[in-house]
Amino acid sequence: MISRPGGVGSVLRDFLRTEAAGGIILMAAAGLALIAANSPLAGVYFDIFHVRIGRWDIHHWINDGLMAVFFLMVGLEIKREFVDGHLRQWSDRALPLIAAAGGMAIPAIIFLLVTRDEPALTRGWAIPAATDIAFAIGVLALLGRRVPGSLKIFLATVAIADDLGAVLIIALAYTASISGLALLGAVAIFCMMLLLNRLGVKVLLPYLALAVLLWGAVLASGVHATVAGVLAAITIPITPSQAMPDAETSPLHRLEHALAPWVAYGVVPLFGFANAGVSLTGAGAGLFLSPLTLGIAAGLFIGKQIGIFAAIWLAIMLKLGTRPQHATWMQLYGIAVLCGIGFTMSLFIGGLAFPDPIYMDEVKVGVLGGSLMSAAMGAAILLIANSRNPARVSGPGIP
Repeated sequence: MISRPGGVGSVLRDFLRTEAAGGIILMAAAGLALIAANSPLAGVYFDIFHVRIGRWDIHHWINDGLMAVFFLMVGLEIKREFVDGHLRQWSDRALPLIAAAGGMAIPAIIFLLVTRDEPALTRGWAIPAATDIAFAIGVLALLGRRVPGSLKIFLATVAIADDLGAVLIIALAYTASISGLALLGAVAIFCMMLLLNRLGVKVLLPYLALAVLLWGAVLASGVHATVAGVLAAITIPITPSQAMPDAETSPLHRLEHALAPWVAYGVVPLFGFANAGVSLTGAGAGLFLSPLTLGIAAGLFIGKQIGIFAAIWLAIMLKLGTRPQHATWMQLYGIAVLCGIGFTMSLFIGGLAFPDPIYMDEVKVGVLGGSLMSAAMGAAILLIANSRNPARVSGPGIP
């Protein structure tokens, strides 16, 4: 467990460092998956994830089981930022929330325009709406101190706001049928967790035990099980750092610090390795030029940069938010392009939208293509911007 004095700044600094290293490992896992899927070991790679353990195969356990832990971490990050971080006041929230909204709406619109002639693909509208915070922060880590600290914080808060939107989309748009009894049970468990919070219980064990039951109830209800992770996070108590900086007694801080390495170095790379592999052997132009592939890639690469940068510009012009300290417009544009890295969340939503394996190769190619183009162009823009206006480091840096 990591615990250091220094309040919100130290928490965010630890978070950025973990996400940065985790993002680089995620890139390596995705590359390894692509190599394995296109090597003599392809059969082993694809078959191993279909090995059954109990009621599910390994792939299912990763996507519906381990990813619930990832979403628990996402929920903890969201709650911390809204209660005790860079989103705790409306003046702090405005610019990241507006940017995230623009960065979700425009990619979805572009996707629907590209796929308009194939109604069966409409379900995929949310795939390019997500930003992969680990991957994006990993790219920034490679750029080092060429990027102002304020921009790194801004990217993290936009991605966290983006994650909140993605969770709502998963809960509302990708729930096929509802079991009323199981849903009632989930609500009852959630209320019990809220009651523990209200009673001032700070021991984590009761929350974690009920979180497992909540996961089972949500799974049985028909709502995607990973939503249970975010719901559980909402109930975990937090001690605001203003009262007691980075308090060891704060259950949310303790749980977040304990989970961060496991999620960043284990859960997310494993998900990437299990889901990024796509065989390109014998693949024709149809795989790369299909409406689904192009819609996702265009949504991430074109939609994200247009949506986020336009939203930032409009919010600043209307004085709804202030430009991050020491950041130029060109650097903000580079960050907007970098937000087109949709990897983890986009692949996850793609699996929910198109459970039929026929579509998944196109989803993977679209997500990988759009994300890689966004990473390359975003990094290039930030490097050029720094050569014209060397970054003044402020706030937490990424070593």
